[in-house]
Amino acid sequence: MRKLLILLTITVPALITGVNIYGQTKVWTLQDCVAYAIGNNISLQQSRNSYYSGLEDTYQAKAAMLPSLSASASQGLSNRPFSDTGTSSVVGSNVYSTSKSTSYSGNYGLNAGVTLWNGGSLRTALRQQRVQNSIDSLAVQETANDIVIAIVQAYVQCLYSRDAVSVSESNERASRAALDRAVEMKNAGELSKVDVALLVSQHASDVYQITSAKVTLDNSLLQLKQLLELGINDEIALAAPEDEEAEILTLLPSKEEVYNEAMEAMPEIKKAGLSVDAADLAVRQAKTSAIPSLSASAGVSTTNVSGSSSTIASQIEKNFSESIGLNLSIPILQGRRARTAVNKAKIAAENTRLQEISVGKALLKEVESAYLDAVSARSRYISAKEQVKYAEQSYEYTSEAFKVGKKNTVEMISAQNSLLDARVSLLQAKYNALLGNILLDIYQGKYNIKG
Repeated sequence: MRKLLILLTITVPALITGVNIYGQTKVWTLQDCVAYAIGNNISLQQSRNSYYSGLEDTYQAKAAMLPSLSASASQGLSNRPFSDTGTSSVVGSNVYSTSKSTSYSGNYGLNAGVTLWNGGSLRTALRQQRVQNSIDSLAVQETANDIVIAIVQAYVQCLYSRDAVSVSESNERASRAALDRAVEMKNAGELSKVDVALLVSQHASDVYQITSAKVTLDNSLLQLKQLLELGINDEIALAAPEDEEAEILTLLPSKEEVYNEAMEAMPEIKKAGLSVDAADLAVRQAKTSAIPSLSASAGVSTTNVSGSSSTIASQIEKNFSESIGLNLSIPILQGRRARTAVNKAKIAAENTRLQEISVGKALLKEVESAYLDAVSARSRYISAKEQVKYAEQSYEYTSEAFKVGKKNTVEMISAQNSLLDARVSLLQAKYNALLGNILLDIYQGKYNIKG
């Protein structure tokens, strides 16, 4: 598609629309439209964010393989207002009791743990996440491809609609000239009012066709504008291609070549293959739930409490303790959960393999259809050019004969309509051929889309 993108970027572009009330309307090439959509499309941005979110999961899966370390500290206050314990003193003949009902305590600890063996579950989880990152990256490319195709189709439709307006205006001018000549002939007594009425009706129809073509152009531009997600006050004008015929008549590669390159280039094919890898890892992960796991732990702790004859520092030193341990977990009876998980993972993996085959067949169908459309449009373009040439010759002959009274009004109108139909057919074939060439380039990965 790169050649066509360059082709559409010209130094002094022909404008589809003019200047809006807000100032000079920006002229967009196809390259501009694609680049803008890749950078600003909301769906594509959401797809990128999903990829970035997956990267965070990978960082977490990698960190899960490292030892864990946590610290704890607590300070408490205990109050016992009805305690019988305390000290007493004698004043004269009376004894007074002082209760010790309030105390402070503290606990401090540092704990570490590490998984020594769990059947490779952590390593498998990390591999799963890395494969998923690759899948998410390809999903971004796939979304970008879809956006580019939609932009290209809308852009080419706008170019066709613009040329259709030009053809309608040219046809109206010819119709006006025929009507003016008919009026002169009527005034000279060479033509009846009925014949003039037929040409008036024809001219009115041609004026309507201009209006209809302009409405179609406006709608096409609106669709492109919406695909670009521009604001309500944003107006666009499109650069027109030059030397389209050279691009249309470029030798096409074989259908087999296009398909083989598409199998290598299209992201959905690579994504389907990676999905199979991810499914196989899911089976391996499910099997780890029935495997014993071994972990190690270590910790240090100390405490202190008020009311003791020792200082806080002395208590912390005396109460300091260290611990280390191993924990072995052996699954014995799990209510068949592990076997069920493994079997379901295997079924899911088989479905993923079937989906990979389905994706390949769907791509083959798309490539064959696009290739047939491109070849057919190319053939129709060549035929339509010949048809226009002969229709122009016929119209010129009929027009000259009508002026001297050798052709009647019906024959004149028929020749004019035949020329219009031929020109419209040529436009359709021309832009269908251009679009077909672009789509084949996209399938072959010849346009580098950076998501």
